[in-house]
Amino acid sequence: MTLADSPLSRRLLLGAGATLLAAPAIAQTPWPNRPIRLVVPFGPGGSTDVLARLLTEQMAPRLGQPFVIENRPGAGATLGTGLVADAAPDGYTVLLSAISAFSVGSTLYRGRITWDPVRSFAHVGMIQSGYYALMAHNGAPYRNPAELAAAARARPGIAYATSGVGSLPHLFMLRFAQQAQIELQHIPYRGGAQAVNDVVAGVVPVTLDGIASSVALMREGRIRGIGITGPTRQALFPDMPTFVESGFPGLVAEGWAGMAMPAATPRPIQDRFAAVLKEVLELPSIVARYAQLAIDPGTRFGDAAQAFVAQEVETWRPLVLASGATVD
Repeated sequence: MTLADSPLSRRLLLGAGATLLAAPAIAQTPWPNRPIRLVVPFGPGGSTDVLARLLTEQMAPRLGQPFVIENRPGAGATLGTGLVADAAPDGYTVLLSAISAFSVGSTLYRGRITWDPVRSFAHVGMIQSGYYALMAHNGAPYRNPAELAAAARARPGIAYATSGVGSLPHLFMLRFAQQAQIELQHIPYRGGAQAVNDVVAGVVPVTLDGIASSVALMREGRIRGIGITGPTRQALFPDMPTFVESGFPGLVAEGWAGMAMPAATPRPIQDRFAAVLKEVLELPSIVARYAQLAIDPGTRFGDAAQAFVAQEVETWRPLVLASGATVD
């Protein structure tokens, strides 16, 4: 009896055949077949966290799996961003990407991060664009950016709160202070919601944060909106002046957020996720909710989203370097 005819050889061949038969079954396992982890690189309650929960509530039934929201704030949103860059590229870890990490943090924290804002991620879709609101405690004496600048000239060191060192609000306020030739004191928080809450309470007099998370507070009169970073006034708050009209030309900043996966995530998974995201963003109920939050739904998906983020990184890099902002 030859080796090929032996019982051992037959068992090995049968085992190999079973493995080959099983391989296609594994490869064809539909995605998703378990919950999807969505990492939000900010604390709960902020504008990006609000959008994450709003959208995943609608995406979950369309994908057939729930989302698990994981808030991982810190280091200008680069901490949570790095967790996703290092995650398995299997479609089960998604990032709520934000301008703070990609356009600002990737430059500000250079040398401290191991990921690249473009090459390390598949940017599957943009979810929103909008502006930031400068908000003051109701007892503060200033009602627009010019009055805040005048107050800071008279009393240097007025404090302002942001969602953290390296966030776009931090960078914007540095540019504002440079243009106005004033001295302000930065109070970094681990999320925009905490910063806003402390301004409402009077702990800090001023904050700059994405407008979406504070629309209700401003409407209820619990905090005063005194400036908007857009080129024109916001329709929901027509009495809130822009920085430009307050005497600071060119001081405009539009924020954005998206969803991204590790770069090596299979393209079919990216495409299905993007298709569902696009479908949800076009729902009348979502469009109406976005309007109430004073922001616009995202319109770029797949390759268009990837190209947009790459362009934003290059646009902001020289501005970050020129600002003199540091993380120390």
